[in-house]
Amino acid sequence: MSDFDKHRSAGYLANHMARVFAHALAERIRPLGLAPGQFMTLIELWREDGLTQRDLVTRLDVEQATMANTLKRMERDGLITRRAHDSDSRARTIHLTEHARALQGPAEAAANAVNAQAMRGMSGAERSDFIRLMTQAIDSLKP
Repeated sequence: MSDFDKHRSAGYLANHMARVFAHALAERIRPLGLAPGQFMTLIELWREDGLTQRDLVTRLDVEQATMANTLKRMERDGLITRRAHDSDSRARTIHLTEHARALQGPAEAAANAVNAQAMRGMSGAERSDFIRLMTQAIDSLKP
């Protein structure tokens, strides 16, 4: 008999919560023509346009191949353009299109709605604690 109880496992619950969040976000941003991976990339580019693929890989903690595929789809969908890097001839910088800039408000509103739905019923202090504890757990698992 195992002592493992998935309902008391931080890892199981975090994984389940991530899948539920991702599904809810996907449903909210689908009408905007976005997928969750594109949204996460756009968040970084809305903060700082002109990043390299390597910058995005590092900031989003994803595999190089995953980012390459995401950027290829984003370019196809008219969300980004790539330009030669100013000082590194091997690198290219990624820039938002006007279409992608116009999606920022609606996409962020969709994400805020999912967050509000998930934390409905929590007090302000509970919400703060929840975010703080999740961040602490993430930081504890980083190499």
